Formats: sequence, structure tokens, C-alpha cells
Amino acid sequence: MMATLPALGFAGIGLMGLPMCRRLLAAGYPLTVWNRNPAKCAALVEAGARQVATPAELCQHADVVMLCLADTAVVREVVFGATGVAEGAKSGQLLVDFSSLEPTATREMATALANKTGMGWLDAPVSGGVVGAEAGSLAIMVGGEAADLARVRPVLLTLGQRVTHMGAVGAGQVTKACNQMIVACNALVIAEVVALAERSGVDASLIAEALAGGFADSKPLQILAPQMAESRFEPVKWHVRTLLKDLDTAVKFSREQGSATPISGLAAQLMRLHGGQGFLEKDPSTLVQLYREPDSTD
Repeated sequence: MMATLPALGFAGIGLMGLPMCRRLLAAGYPLTVWNRNPAKCAALVEAGARQVATPAELCQHADVVMLCLADTAVVREVVFGATGVAEGAKSGQLLVDFSSLEPTATREMATALANKTGMGWLDAPVSGGVVGAEAGSLAIMVGGEAADLARVRPVLLTLGQRVTHMGAVGAGQVTKACNQMIVACNALVIAEVVALAERSGVDASLIAEALAGGFADSKPLQILAPQMAESRFEPVKWHVRTLLKDLDTAVKFSREQGSATPISGLAAQLMRLHGGQGFLEKDPSTLVQLYREPDSTD
């Protein structure tokens, strides 16, 4: 006889949250959803999810409450604000946070939630973008108690191809910060490369193909270089503001730890410059515009 699947709650039906929830429903998990803009839940309700009006209500219908939210401030509000998760949480329940947050704040919030309600906390940020969320191929890096992770590992493997326990609460967020440092610096160098190729009369659309399999190859190269070369900036699959937020998190945390991150610090300033020119809500493929002639739009 098959074991009963755990009931899940999910807060944050955005670019990543929507495809993640679709996968959970397709796998047969009972799913209750909440989003600040309730209309974004409509497609999931149609597919079989239950919708509630507050984050606290998620705890009435789910043993595991998952979050995929914009930043630390939003997570704090959804968990500890009026009608937040903490208002409905019970001992033995588990919160799994897929958001990318400040590690120090994550540790503080996990302790506060446990002290107030007895609810456990796993920080489980993901890498792989919307494509990975749709395909169930995300890399998930987890901080928290091993026993808590064991409870939800089958759920996480519905969403990702790799789940790695990195250590105590906060360790997942440290790992995600490292991930974003590599991704963001890579994206900026790829933009420089495409612009240099263009100015030199080299067909920049061939760069990714030419370097495939070599030491310079990477997923960002294969995805971003062709988009940059063709000025294919739509549809937006991720945002410049997200990379900037994560770089700022990484630089702040490194300062707290007394660790030097000069390249990531420079990357954050370049990302901020680009965002300040009206690109915060745009795709990171637009970073090539930093290095093109001002009148170059093709």
C-alpha cells in the first residue's frame, strides 16, 4: 500500500513558484497556495490546488509550508507579519524556504520561529532558473537539520535533480550566495566578450558554439551569449534586480565574515549601474548593452 503524500502549502506564485507548484500538483501532492496578488493562483486552483487568503491559513491545511519569495524583507513579513505563517504554525510542522536570502537573517528567523511555534526551518535556495523549475532539474542546496531534510527529500526531488545538505540552517543561503557570485560575474564577462567580438568583426553568435566543451564553457555562456549576440532580450526569464540583490547579499555577508570579495563587489556596482539605466526588470542578457556603443540597438 502506498504511503500518503504529505500535504504541502506554498507561498509565492511567481516566475519560479508557478512551475514548481505545477510539478508538485502533477506528482499528486495535496497543495494549498497563497500569493500576495491572489489572481496569480488562478491557474493552480484550476489544476487542483486549494487557495487561502493568508499565509497563516497555509498551516491549517499543510504539514510542510514552502516559500519562494523576493527577498529577506518579504520572507520576514510573510512569516512574522500579521496573519503570517507564525500565527498558524504548530510544533512538528516544517517551513522550507526556496527564496534567496541573507544567511544571517535566515538563522535569526529560523531561531525565532522555532522558539515561538516549534516549527522547523530548512533554507533550500535553488539554482537553474525558470527552465530548471519547469523541467524539475533544479539544484537545491539545503541548510537545516538532517532529519527535517529526510522528511521532505522526496518532495524536493520532484523539483530538482540534485539536493545537497550543506550544513546547519543558513548553510544553504551561503551556498546560494556563492552560486550567484559565479553566475553574475560570469554574465558580466560574457557581455564583455560578446561586445568585444562584435567590435572586432567576429560573429558573436558563434561564440557559445566555438567554446562549447572547453574550459570557458558554462550554462550561462550557452544561454546568454546567443541572446546577447542576437539582442534577444524577451521574454524575461530572470531579472537584473535579482542578480543585484544576490550580489549585495553576498558582499554584505562576506564583510560580516571578514572575507574579501573584490570581484563580486565590482560586479555588484556594474549591475547597479545597469539597473540604474532602466534595466532592473529586464533580463540579464541586456548586460551586453553596458558595453555596446550608445546608439547600438541591433
